[in-house]
Amino acid sequence: MLGGTFDPVHHGHLRSAVELREMLALDQVHMIPAQLPPHRAVPGVAALDRLEMLKAGIGDTQGLNADDRELRRSGPSYSVDTLASLRAEFGDETRLVMALGVDAFLKLAEWHEPERLFELAHLIVIARPGHAVSPGPALQALIEGREVDDVTRLFATPAGRLLHLRLPSSMDISATELRRRLRAGLSVRYLLPSAVETYIQSSSLYR
Repeated sequence: MLGGTFDPVHHGHLRSAVELREMLALDQVHMIPAQLPPHRAVPGVAALDRLEMLKAGIGDTQGLNADDRELRRSGPSYSVDTLASLRAEFGDETRLVMALGVDAFLKLAEWHEPERLFELAHLIVIARPGHAVSPGPALQALIEGREVDDVTRLFATPAGRLLHLRLPSSMDISATELRRRLRAGLSVRYLLPSAVETYIQSSSLYR
């Protein structure tokens, strides 16, 4: 599971999903747009448009799946509810992983039912350039005894462990900067897939 607002989806999101799949030998990566993100402002672009941009960006990339389950659910898009849905779909013995960036990880103790996240899945923390990992007391207590240092130990159980992972590409593309450029009529070429740029232009988004 790789969630987010995908507002808009860009090469950083998509390359991270591909590299996660390769490094962890995952069957598939569910990229899940949030309907109502609980920890940030509601995106200015409708969830269905963000889903369509994600589908356009993924195209025929093997193993990546634009998953609309949070759009089909009312209320805040809590990750714990999404993981519970995935767990119910794939069964108790399937090894599930939720990937998140360092910035989100540092606020994990403030999330809805954070302890239950580990009952449902493993967590992968993706390193980002310029972001140090320095957990506060609440987060340290939450992850105590869960951290492992390799994929073999991570996947020894269906859920419950935490692995820090540095991806080969580490593409530091900012969706905030993309939105600014789009509003200003500046080029976003090579920052997001051309199919996504075409969708944005044809739907008059970020004007």
